[in-house]
Amino acid sequence: MSGLVVFGSVNVDATSYVDAFPAPGETIHSTGYRVALGGKGANQAIAAHLCGADVALVARVGDDPAAEVAREAFARFGLATGAVTAVPGTPTGVAQITVAGSGENAIVVTPGANAAFGAETVAAERECVAAAAVVLTQGELPVPTIEALARACDEAGTRFVLNLAPPVEVRPEAVALADPLVVNAHEARALGLGSDLSADASVAAWRDAAASVVGTLARSVVVTLGARGAVAADAGGAWSVAAPEVEAIDTTGAGDAATGALAAMLAEGRSLPDAVRVAVAAGAIAVQARGTVDSYAARAEILTLADRLEFR
Repeated sequence: MSGLVVFGSVNVDATSYVDAFPAPGETIHSTGYRVALGGKGANQAIAAHLCGADVALVARVGDDPAAEVAREAFARFGLATGAVTAVPGTPTGVAQITVAGSGENAIVVTPGANAAFGAETVAAERECVAAAAVVLTQGELPVPTIEALARACDEAGTRFVLNLAPPVEVRPEAVALADPLVVNAHEARALGLGSDLSADASVAAWRDAAASVVGTLARSVVVTLGARGAVAADAGGAWSVAAPEVEAIDTTGAGDAATGALAAMLAEGRSLPDAVRVAVAAGAIAVQARGTVDSYAARAEILTLADRLEFR
C-alpha cells in the first residue's frame, strides 16, 4: 500500500493569460491560453509524487475527452491511478482560470465527476486508508465525503491532512481531526482563525493565531502566507518559515505544490516544521513558471532550496 493516499478532485484547467483582470461587463483579449491537468487532488498527488512519496490517488473523472487529458498527464508523471474511476454520463471537472500579468489568478470551478465522489468511496477504500501513513484531501470534494474520510482515518489511526480549500462547511468535529489543517490566510479567516488580524498582520501574529487554535480547531495547523512563507503550530510549539525572494510569474497551483510536498514529508516521517520548510520551497519554485503541475520541481531541487530556509 502507499505511504500517502490522496482522496481528491481532478479537473482540466482552461487558463487564459491577460495583462489585467477585466472589469465587470468588459471584454478583453488574452495574451496566451493553455489546457492542462488541474484539480487540487491531482495537483497535490503529483507534487507529492515528485517529492519522492509513494502516492496513490483516489479520484473520479468523467467519460468525456477531458478525462483523457487527465489520464495522459498522470501517465506522463508516472502517478499510480488504479483508483481513478470514470463516472458514466458525467463530464470531467473543469477549472476556468484567468492569470493576470501580476501573477495573481481568478478561478471558477465546475465540479463535474468530482461531485459524484460519495462517502461510499471512503467505505470501499477503508483498507487503503488503514494501510497508509498519511491521507490527504481537500475542500473540492463533497462535504459528506470529507467528513467520512476524517472518521475513517481516526478509526484507523491514520494521520489525516485536510487542505480546506475552498473553505466549505465541514463539521467542526471532522476538522478537529486534521493533523494538520492546511489553509491560506483567506481560508483561515473563513474558519474564524485570524479573523481579527488586519491585512498587513505580521507573520508572528499569524503564528500566534495558529498556536491559539491547536487542539480545538484542529490537532495541528499550517497557514500559508504566499510570498511571506508559512506558519505552523502543533502541541509541541509554533514556527514560521520565510519564503525566499523570487519573481512570481503564475501563482496558480502553488498552494497545491506546497501542500503536496508537506504531505509527502509527513508521510516519510519528518517533523511538522521540517515539512513546512519543504512546502515553502516547493511553492516558491512553482510560482516561477506558468501552469500548475508543469511548474512543479523534483525532490532534489526542492530539498536543496529547503535546506537554505530556517524555521523560527
